[in-house]
Amino acid sequence: MVSLKVGEAARPVAARVGVAAIFCLNGLALANWIARIPDAKARLSLSDGTLGFVLLFAAIGALIGQPTTGWLIGRFGSRRVTITLGLVFALTVALLGMASTVPQLMAALLVMGIFNGGLDVAMNAQAAQVEKAYGQPIMASFHGIWSVGGLAGAALGGVVAAQGVALGTHMLMVAGLTFVGLMLTTHALVPDAGSGTGEGGPSFALPPPALLLLGAVAFGVLFCEGAIADWGAVYLREGLGSPPGLAATGFAVFSLLMAAGRLSGDWLTLKLGAGRIARGGGALVALGVALAMATGEPLAAIAGFGLIGAGVSCIFPLILSAAARTPGIAPGTAIAAMATCGYTGFLVGPPLIGSLAEALSLRGALGVLGVLGVLILAFGGAVKPKHD
Repeated sequence: MVSLKVGEAARPVAARVGVAAIFCLNGLALANWIARIPDAKARLSLSDGTLGFVLLFAAIGALIGQPTTGWLIGRFGSRRVTITLGLVFALTVALLGMASTVPQLMAALLVMGIFNGGLDVAMNAQAAQVEKAYGQPIMASFHGIWSVGGLAGAALGGVVAAQGVALGTHMLMVAGLTFVGLMLTTHALVPDAGSGTGEGGPSFALPPPALLLLGAVAFGVLFCEGAIADWGAVYLREGLGSPPGLAATGFAVFSLLMAAGRLSGDWLTLKLGAGRIARGGGALVALGVALAMATGEPLAAIAGFGLIGAGVSCIFPLILSAAARTPGIAPGTAIAAMATCGYTGFLVGPPLIGSLAEALSLRGALGVLGVLGVLILAFGGAVKPKHD
């Protein structure tokens, strides 16, 4: 444990609360949008393939924003960059509800993707600063809080959708709530001035050869997460005929089990070991996909989504920790490389599922996640500490 001078103990605690709030609000805002994707799809009369193409613009935005954010963190520090990007991200959420044409929705997703992708890098960099101050693993807890926010956002989005509230009004309310929440909580973040040169910050980087297997697992894990987030409600509503409120429940259950897994992840890892947690997670993903796709019952599909959420919950934080411990590779470089692989999977998953749904069916396209679960089961042992 890092020893703290008298009067310094409150700073890491307050910073931890502040970072947790950022993760929570980010998850809440995104989940509200996710719950309303079927409404945006119906509003613009989009096919599965067209929706997948439109969602790709969020991915393009993130690929623009992430490398720039790495440079900004190196120059100005993660605290200032996190606060700035968080507040702007909150405002971009409102744009999603204002889009009344396909080009407008593409533009809104592009802008939101730029600032959400940048915020993802910045808040994880700030989380690493807080974890360093604590001197013990707490990264999984931040990701768990993100899932709690996602759960709350999915539940709220489902209720709002069931009440027939206009998409524009809903997104404007979410944007305002996120902005005010960030204004109230970000003052406690850990100061880190940066180098002033743009060097030394996290970057959007390809994995070194020693991290290729970890990178592949990271890609598969977040591919599954992104696919369920963007297509789970669509599958339940259009594929299985669920009403709007029940369709939104799928992502809520996914988020609930993911949150439970992440919040208990540090304890479970100490008891069972990182390798067993990762491989067991892959098995749960494969089982959850089989349950969700093999039956036409909405409740069975929702239960399957829950198993997928539990399966992927702990693996990405374990990947970040394992990468940071890799001999001969700077922790910042290793973490940035894993963020690149994982976030790429999260972003390309939804549009790829849309394209496959056009060629096969949405059920067949989502079945690909079962294959990824088997691969995670096979290669998840790569997260074991090298010194064990």
